[in-house]
Amino acid sequence: MSTEECIKMTPEEEARLIDAEFQDLLNGYLSSNHRKKVEMIERAFSFAREAHKGIRRRSGEPYILHPIAVAKIANQEIGLGSTSICAALLHDVVEDTEYTVEDIEQHFGKKIAQLVAGLTKISGGIFGDKASAQAENFRKLLLTMSEDIRVVLLKMADRLHNMRTLGSMAPNKQFKIAGETLYIYAPLAHRLGLFAIKTELEDLSFKYEHPGAYARITDQIRESESRRASVYNDFSQPIKDKLNEMGLKYEAKARLKSVYSIWRKMETKRIPFEEVYDLYAMRIIFDCPDQSKEKAICWQIYAAITDLYRLHPERTRDWISNPKANGYQALHLTVMGPDGNWIEVQIRSRRMDEIAELGFAAHWKYKIGEGEEESELSAWLSTIKDILEDPEPNAIDFLDTLKLNLFSSEIVVFTPKGELMTLPNNATVLDVAFELHSEIGMHCIAGKVNHRLVPLSHRLQSGDQVEVLTSQSQSPKPEWVNFLATAKARTRLRALMRKEMHPVIERGKQIYEKFLSDNNITETNETFTKMLGNMKFENRDDLFAALGNNETVIPEYMPKLLRQTSNRSLFSKILRPLKGNKASQQEQAPLKKEPINMKETYILHCDEDGGNSNFKLCDCCKPIPGDDVMGWVNNDGDVELHSLTCPRASVLKASFGKRILNTAWASEKGSFPANIRIEGIDRMGILQEIIQMISMHLSINIRRLDIEAEAEVFHGDLAVMVNDTKVVTDLCNKLKAIRGVQRAARVS
Repeated sequence: MSTEECIKMTPEEEARLIDAEFQDLLNGYLSSNHRKKVEMIERAFSFAREAHKGIRRRSGEPYILHPIAVAKIANQEIGLGSTSICAALLHDVVEDTEYTVEDIEQHFGKKIAQLVAGLTKISGGIFGDKASAQAENFRKLLLTMSEDIRVVLLKMADRLHNMRTLGSMAPNKQFKIAGETLYIYAPLAHRLGLFAIKTELEDLSFKYEHPGAYARITDQIRESESRRASVYNDFSQPIKDKLNEMGLKYEAKARLKSVYSIWRKMETKRIPFEEVYDLYAMRIIFDCPDQSKEKAICWQIYAAITDLYRLHPERTRDWISNPKANGYQALHLTVMGPDGNWIEVQIRSRRMDEIAELGFAAHWKYKIGEGEEESELSAWLSTIKDILEDPEPNAIDFLDTLKLNLFSSEIVVFTPKGELMTLPNNATVLDVAFELHSEIGMHCIAGKVNHRLVPLSHRLQSGDQVEVLTSQSQSPKPEWVNFLATAKARTRLRALMRKEMHPVIERGKQIYEKFLSDNNITETNETFTKMLGNMKFENRDDLFAALGNNETVIPEYMPKLLRQTSNRSLFSKILRPLKGNKASQQEQAPLKKEPINMKETYILHCDEDGGNSNFKLCDCCKPIPGDDVMGWVNNDGDVELHSLTCPRASVLKASFGKRILNTAWASEKGSFPANIRIEGIDRMGILQEIIQMISMHLSINIRRLDIEAEAEVFHGDLAVMVNDTKVVTDLCNKLKAIRGVQRAARVS
């Protein structure tokens, strides 16, 4: 609902709207298979409505509509019951009003109060203003989740509704919220098996970060709908006929790739929309009241399909025998369709489908005592608890470590005794050692994979049998962190290394503090950042460790450099008005910065040659006009420019949201570097044609051209100076028109 519509509504119309929304929530709850506790839900609604009376959301709508929407998602999209509905209705009461958790407990009992308290602890998003607060807030979320997973499921519902209503926020807030959603919430939804919510969170984040690309791909999907439907019908009809002959009760449908996943494929493979052939998969969901017969039926359907179509031998995935750690079960196979393209078919029972869509919440419905599915969740939560006991001191490292376990593809390996172990993709022998025990990890020297001796850095494949070899003389090494794929192992190793390095770091800290004292320098963020940058160290501990180990010394020029930095900071306001002589103007030049209004769109200006700009280009992504970009205000007050696809931008959005700027390119454009990768069939004179076309016909400045040919195939890397992305697109199209050039695309 728009702000204008809300403003136009009378109090009576608003009351009718609120009642209608609550009735919709109740109707959904009454049609579910939960026990009907309507009276308690009605009491929670009345309590929340009164508590939020007169309060409005940023969009202008009455605030109570938000808790109702969160409760509706919790019930109808995640499958939670009355306790969770009440907690969702009350989830903002303690934070936003005078009521306390004790008041909630008095009116609604201990369980609902605990859920509300858990949600209040992690209110305002996972990330606060300071790095340490972010890590602490995320720890609270996960610790609370290990006590009652409904807290995080409700938090997911809260975040999903906030994303659905993100349009009313300022652009820089949209970047921040979309960024932290992609960085943490979507991976967490994936890890909890909330597939539908994970997909929607990704699509909504993409919509606000790349509105142009989102609209373009959405239009292309719509335009290709009739062609896709025709191909799907030709492919699916013979399968349906077979399933009908088998007497199965089933549902068959085409599952379209999400807009975000299509875009990711286009970006990573550098291909246009037309070349994304696996736009959809066929999903077969069959009814089977007897759980013990599900596996046999899946393989019967598999056999029926492979009788009709040619199977891709390397793309069969059996997640029935070995479910994913988030509980996902299905049988996937890929076959050649009638149009000559590969099509994936997903086979699942109704029970498997509910678990795939609703995640662990659906497990409760099918729980039979302490089943296998429950133990999967318990195992994951115990891993998370393990990490929380000894978190990274650096908040970003902590979040990155957790992401290793949140959003990783999985492999299954076996111990020598045949016990199964689920690990992230790219896990090594060393990961297995730490997974078994910290002591084994500390003393690991090598491994045996399928009875063959391998180093501890050896990457494992699904189905490997792994034996860990240890020696008491072995001790952990800092470079081991590069061999590890599991969060648990990284946390344990870093904790061991910190313990070992603590005396050295303390000695280095004393050397540093004595240096400050001897030279009468006051430490500030600016002076310390300057020192780290000048001495080429990434963080405080690295510098102190090097000093403590006598690997480096503080240079003699450092006191003068730090005093200049400190003086500039102290006297910038005094120096700014001085314009009398050249010396004062020289002092003034680097300090002259326009005040930045974080709420307004920041216009990016630069000269024709790309110099004298009001922003800094970062080496990590090097964006050019036409790219979707964001600004980030660094410690010096400069605006750093990042492409929204840059991994560094993801971290900044999720971690320093208040420093994010919405940006727009000015109409005048400078000249920017762009890199293009060319591939094709080698022939006499092709290089001359490429150079002639670029420099003579397009008048583009070539900075570098490296071409290497092998066995009649060539690869080339081209560096050019361009004004914007349109020039790059035009250049790539003209390169592809040259006989022999198969592919030309911009690369980072």
